Amino acid sequence: MSRLLEMPNILFHAFLVLPSNADPRLTARQGGGHLPMRIVMSQSLDLPTVANLWDVADVATIVATQRGARKSFQKFLASKGVEVVEFDILNPKDVMNYLYDRGYLSILWECGGTLAASAISSGVIHKVYAFVAPKIIGGKNAPSPVGELGMVEMTQALELIDVCYEQIGPDMLISGFLQPIPDLTPLIPSVEETSVIDPTVTPYESSIIFFYKTWDRYGAFSNFSPHAIRMTDESGNYVTWPSVEHYYQAHKFVGVDNPAARNSVENIRSAKSPEEAARMGRIMQRQNPDLVRPDWESVKIDVMYRALKCKFSIYPHLNSMLLSTAGSVLVEASPHDLFWGGGREGDGLNYLGRLLMQLRSEFLGRRNHLKAGPFGSTLDT
Repeated sequence: MSRLLEMPNILFHAFLVLPSNADPRLTARQGGGHLPMRIVMSQSLDLPTVANLWDVADVATIVATQRGARKSFQKFLASKGVEVVEFDILNPKDVMNYLYDRGYLSILWECGGTLAASAISSGVIHKVYAFVAPKIIGGKNAPSPVGELGMVEMTQALELIDVCYEQIGPDMLISGFLQPIPDLTPLIPSVEETSVIDPTVTPYESSIIFFYKTWDRYGAFSNFSPHAIRMTDESGNYVTWPSVEHYYQAHKFVGVDNPAARNSVENIRSAKSPEEAARMGRIMQRQNPDLVRPDWESVKIDVMYRALKCKFSIYPHLNSMLLSTAGSVLVEASPHDLFWGGGREGDGLNYLGRLLMQLRSEFLGRRNHLKAGPFGSTLDT
């Protein structure tokens, strides 16, 4: 018997579940730690009136449902302090996009086979946790941990990568990452546009390198890669930032003469992960726009450029990786970010890819300059 837990994005910030005959609390069992937001998906709102999930004294609950479903029950949930969110068409991808806009970067799914299949086919599942117990059950109508995916041959099976095995009591936990299921190709800059950024890219001969998740082959190009950088602050003192994302998000509030803005900078710098830093920066920017530096939109590209230049200058293996892509177009395959990434529908500006190509060109030019002798010949090294 197996049970699937699917975890998209990064770590645990919210639970997404379907109702069942049990009465779960969906709170952290250890206690004393972070309590994730609880999220229930129900198309018809055919849910019990008495449930632990409606007790929001310690942790909040969001119910995602189809527009117009059981208005009387929606009012009941609102009276309990439960937030109800209606969708025109309730599906995993729209719910995930909504949660992303709310600032939730990591979702743990625990659900039945039907929703698991829908979520996997929608491309919103990035990591799978499967518990296998030493028990045998069966039956013609026995439930499956994953519903219909339209596969008829084993060669069509989805394979996990970076698989890990761990024994937990008598059970075995198998975890691994799903290969991304592509839907729409991110924006690819035009040949003319890219050649201006990086002369190593030649028309009709360039390959395209997509990067996004830190565990991908070129995952180190992501701002979320765990590579600390040291940058000078406003006073000229060197400050260490755990990642480029930490530095970028904090600098939304640098220089603002407000104690809350200064606290935000330090809190983001101390965030335990790049994902947490991103969440904090986005939420603070959305909820307190008065704390964002007034010149942010005009300086954010330069802020990112300086952080990237530091990162790819102080780590020789990252510099070599970047230079090894010479002649290729770099595209951040983010489906959500229309400025730094390619965007879900191919209308993103891909500025992160553009900055990396610009840095690559600068590094290559510097290397060639150092190798050139006084008369343009190449010096032996």
